[in-house]
Amino acid sequence: MSAFVKVDLHGLRREEAIEVIDKAIADADAATYQIQLIHGYNRGTSLRTMIYEEYRYEPKIKRIIPGDNPGITVLVMRELF
Repeated sequence: MSAFVKVDLHGLRREEAIEVIDKAIADADAATYQIQLIHGYNRGTSLRTMIYEEYRYEPKIKRIIPGDNPGITVLVMRELF
């Protein structure tokens, strides 16, 4: 896996998105810094809320931050510095 992973969640339901995110987290190795979850803005806000609810206590996730735009949420696996 690469240092910055992008996962497109457009069109997925909550359960489907959880499966895809769980797989991305499981596949992340020591070189992975961030997983960028692209959920969209208009219909993706429910997925954004789910990401914060489901993954805020995930041991592999250091923190959850907003992306460059409101349609992206980033799972920080390890810090850059």
